[in-house]
Amino acid sequence: MDQQTRQALKHDQFVDTTQHGLEWATENRNSLIRISVAVVIALFIVIGGYLFYQHRSEQATVAFGEAMQSYQTPLAQPGQAVPPGVKTFPSSAERAKAANALFTATADKYGMTPSGKLARYFAGLTFVEAGENASAESTLKQVAGGMNADLAALAKLSLAQLYRQTGRDAQAIDLYNELAAKSASTVPPGLAQLQLAELYENQGKPDLAKKVYAQLKDKDAKGPAGQLAAQKLNPAAAPAGPGAQ
Repeated sequence: MDQQTRQALKHDQFVDTTQHGLEWATENRNSLIRISVAVVIALFIVIGGYLFYQHRSEQATVAFGEAMQSYQTPLAQPGQAVPPGVKTFPSSAERAKAANALFTATADKYGMTPSGKLARYFAGLTFVEAGENASAESTLKQVAGGMNADLAALAKLSLAQLYRQTGRDAQAIDLYNELAAKSASTVPPGLAQLQLAELYENQGKPDLAKKVYAQLKDKDAKGPAGQLAAQKLNPAAAPAGPGAQ
């Protein structure tokens, strides 16, 4: 078979393949159109969803900033001179209630965004400051059970403090031990152990406190928590203050 014949056969095969492809496309035209439309719609949904999330995140950031501004409003006693145009609150409890309403609204509206999740945590804190312990507990538990480990650790630490304030030391101890066994960047294990030791001291259980301090000193001898634990174990060896002779 000469070269010209081979080229002709190749050409015929290409023509046949192309023709079969065109025939298949013609026969399945409606299916192809549906698939193409589905792909385009999926792309629009993904892109639109991303843009919508970004927009919601920006709105959540603004709302959270307004709540924080309220939370940082200065306090002023009745009769105290206040510059014109400066807003104040008469007590931390009143300020907490006002900020709580904004934090809660932000969390409820933008709960899937980072600012919304952070707002939920601050809603728990402001419930505590406002003296609404039941709402504080349920809110902090919600944050503590969330997927954000660092924020969950902060909520557990605040929840443990609430348990201590309301006479539930056993639950606080469980949370401190849980935090000490992990390594969240927001709540180092050493901090949880120091809080646990302090709780034991307040309970009048110095032996248990010393045991926690000793474990912390051995585990983190050069760290600030370990050094503080060493001072607690041997107060006489604590470094002298700046004014000491």
